[in-house]
Amino acid sequence: MSPPTEGSTVKGDVMIVDDTLPNLRLLSTMLTEKGYKVRGVTNGETALTAVSFAPPDLILLDISMPDMDGYEVCRRLKANEQTKQIPVIFISAMNEVLDKVRAFAIGGVDYITKPYHVEEVLMRVKTHLTLRHLQVELEQANAELRRLVTLDGLTQIANRRRFDEYLSQEWLRSAREQQPLSLIFCDIDYFKPYNDTYGHQTGDDCLRRVAQALEKVAHRPADLAARYGGEEFALILPNTPLSGAEQVGQSLQTHIADLRIEHSASQISPYLTLSVGIAVTVANANNTPEHLLKRADQALYQAKDKGRNCIVCVEV
Repeated sequence: MSPPTEGSTVKGDVMIVDDTLPNLRLLSTMLTEKGYKVRGVTNGETALTAVSFAPPDLILLDISMPDMDGYEVCRRLKANEQTKQIPVIFISAMNEVLDKVRAFAIGGVDYITKPYHVEEVLMRVKTHLTLRHLQVELEQANAELRRLVTLDGLTQIANRRRFDEYLSQEWLRSAREQQPLSLIFCDIDYFKPYNDTYGHQTGDDCLRRVAQALEKVAHRPADLAARYGGEEFALILPNTPLSGAEQVGQSLQTHIADLRIEHSASQISPYLTLSVGIAVTVANANNTPEHLLKRADQALYQAKDKGRNCIVCVEV
C-alpha cells in the first residue's frame, strides 16, 4: 500500500475485507492516494480480530468469502457493544434486491455493486465517514452535557440531582446484595457569619475547598461526594459499615482541620470546622431512602446540638 501523497492529511481509518487480492489492492491504492489510512484483510476472522484491537472508522466488506461471509462478519460486529457503531459498506457482485435488503437488515449503511466506479466508492466512503465523525462529535457533546447537568456549578462535585439518582441506585444495590449503605451529611459550622465576615467570594472559595476535601476522602470508585445545598455536603458510601463510615467522617474532619481556613466569626474555633451526621442501614422492605436521609439529617443536627465540630452516628 502506498503512503498518502505529499501534503495530504489522513482523513479516516478504513478497513477493507475482501478475499480477492486484486480487488483489495485496487481499493487500498485508490483510498490511500486520497489520504485515507487503509488496512486490508482477506477473511472474516482476521477482520474481527483486527477490529477488536484497533477499531477503524469505516469498513468496506465483501460478502462472498470462504469460511465466514460478509453477512456473518457484519452480524458479529453489530452484536458487539464496542464495534456496533462502526459503519459497514458492503461491496459485492451480488446484485439481487434480496441481497441488498439482507445487508441493510443486519446493519450495513450502504451497498456498492461490482464492478464499481472509483468515484462512486470514494464519494460513498467520504459521505459515511463524515456522518460517522458528526455522530461521534454529537455523542461527545451529549456526554459532556450529561456530565454538566449532574455537577454543581460552583464546586464541580455532584449536585443534588445526581445525589438523588445515585442514592436510589445504591439503595437498590444494597437491597439486592444485602450490604450496608452509609450516608454522611456534613455542614460547615457558622457559615453565615463566615460569609458576612469575609465576603461571598471568599465564601465560595471556602465551599470549593471543602468540596475538594470531600472528594479526597471519597476515594473509592463507588463513593460519591455531593453538594446537598448551601453549605451542606453529603457522601454516599456503598458497602460501608458504621465503623468504616465513622472513619471517613473523621478523615474528612482531619482534612478540613489541615486546611486551616481562618474563621474569626466561629464560636468554637479560630479555624473552619464541620459538623457530621452519619446514618447506616441495609436496605429492606421496611425502610426507604427517605428514611435514611431523615436519620442522617437528624444525626447532623444532634452533632450541632452537642456543640458542633463533632460526629454523631446512627444505625437505621
